[in-house]
Amino acid sequence: MAGNKTVPTGADVAGFFDAVTPPRRAADARALDALFRRVTGFTPVMWGPSIVGYGRYHYRHDSGREGDFLATGFSPRKASLVIYIMPGYFGFPDILPRLGKHRSGKSCLYINTLADVDETVLEDLVAAGLARLRDIWPVMPA
Repeated sequence: MAGNKTVPTGADVAGFFDAVTPPRRAADARALDALFRRVTGFTPVMWGPSIVGYGRYHYRHDSGREGDFLATGFSPRKASLVIYIMPGYFGFPDILPRLGKHRSGKSCLYINTLADVDETVLEDLVAAGLARLRDIWPVMPA
């Protein structure tokens, strides 16, 4: 059985932020880093070449597949900021409508700039997602 392709790399998070372009995206990444540190209490770790993760969890499915993955995090992609909430964004009907301009997938939230969303609501969403994940799997520092 193949393992996860997205794994902790040991790369320097600050160095990653320094390389993010354009400068506005780098500023948003640093602001998100502060938000995630505050909400999670975890020190960030690079997962793969472009995901900044906070905490991790070990999963084991009935199929036998198991592994480790980031508990929450983000990636300052060229087109948008991608925010990862495990186990997904479903079940937050009281939070998402208050967030501001965004698009969402199963476990990904896409925002163009941090200014498009209410950061206090984003903090609530990250905390709620982490709490839901903790109900399913133990979450620990990466």
